[in-house]
Amino acid sequence: MNRLLACRVPALRILILCMALALLPTPVRADIILLGEAQLPGDSTDLSGLTGKLSDGTPANRLGGLGSAIAYTGQGNRYILVSDRGPHDGNSNFLCRFHTLQITINPRGSKPVQARLIETRLLTTAEGKNFVGSLKAFDSREPSRSLRLDPEGVRIGRTGSIFLSDEYGPSLHEFDRQGKHLRPLTIPARFLPEHPAQMPQDELPPKNNKGRQPNRGMEGLAISPDGNKLFALMQSPLIQDGALDKDKKRIGINARLLEVDLATAKTREFVYQLDAPGVGLSEILAINDHEFLTVERDGNGGKEAQIKKIYRINLQGATDVSMVASLPSRKLPGTITPVSKHLFLDLLSERYHLKGEAFPEKIEGIAFGPDLPDGRRLLLITADNDFVATVPLRIFAFAVDRKDLPGYKAQQFSPTR
Repeated sequence: MNRLLACRVPALRILILCMALALLPTPVRADIILLGEAQLPGDSTDLSGLTGKLSDGTPANRLGGLGSAIAYTGQGNRYILVSDRGPHDGNSNFLCRFHTLQITINPRGSKPVQARLIETRLLTTAEGKNFVGSLKAFDSREPSRSLRLDPEGVRIGRTGSIFLSDEYGPSLHEFDRQGKHLRPLTIPARFLPEHPAQMPQDELPPKNNKGRQPNRGMEGLAISPDGNKLFALMQSPLIQDGALDKDKKRIGINARLLEVDLATAKTREFVYQLDAPGVGLSEILAINDHEFLTVERDGNGGKEAQIKKIYRINLQGATDVSMVASLPSRKLPGTITPVSKHLFLDLLSERYHLKGEAFPEKIEGIAFGPDLPDGRRLLLITADNDFVATVPLRIFAFAVDRKDLPGYKAQQFSPTR
């Protein structure tokens, strides 16, 4: 090889390598700014009008757990936030409810984020019976008629109705704005335990060999911008999808994302691969009809928290696995392509100065709000305080540059609602 060619070869190789790297999908490099946060005391009272105490001694009107889910109403600065099943993991007679909050953002103000409770509504059946968070509110003869409910996801429909995802079922429901049940939505049988039971330990293998794992049901809920479809995200893999080993330890990473057409009831399913078996999915939020933000987190709070991440995922190119009865624990066959995912926001990044003793364990709610005055997108993130009186209710506000959400479409609401 002559000297001139020898000099050119390394440069040529570098050029080819750079061109190849340019063709690879790259993670979002988000210019995301923390504007601030609003806090409400953990011992605050709601506006339910309830008096007395629950069976565990907690005040019946405790404003707790409302960070489980948040959704923009399309009206001013008003949002719906949902309390989950109540204190002590379903071991109280908590009446299920949702709250309307006014969340005001003023990036230049001394208090950039402020939240005020406006209304509380109890969730009831069409006949007026209260839904409750208690494990005991289980109908063993006809489980679908049980009154127990664990709301973990909320979105507002185009005409103003409220869609909730329930971790117990798992199930999907539509309510009106007064809290009255309108209809359940049908989901594929594979998501349901074969033998649902009152106690979580009675829903594990060998009593159940399919369906959601106990306390790992439909945590996340999104609605397409046009209001035509719901997207329900399981917190962890289904039992039949290689979720557990023989000792019931979590080993699976392939969780299912369910798409439901609200007009036709047709469904599709996609695979979302977790970073590790020990983490779970808490929420999903639509960017457009095929891209979403998801919350993936560990079960630790404070200084022990390691994973509190928001990913951007894309359904385009992913395989519909509706006809796949079971999935492997980890590596998928070549015929199945999972949704693509790229890191969008790491809440534990040093740039936000949130990591530390007080960082919440349960980051569970995300919602877009009205655009900020300078045109940036508003992203709100909420934490579930598990009804602990000494733990504040926290709402974080982030400003997202438009270039970091190039395909974003705001949710549409009917002008006649």
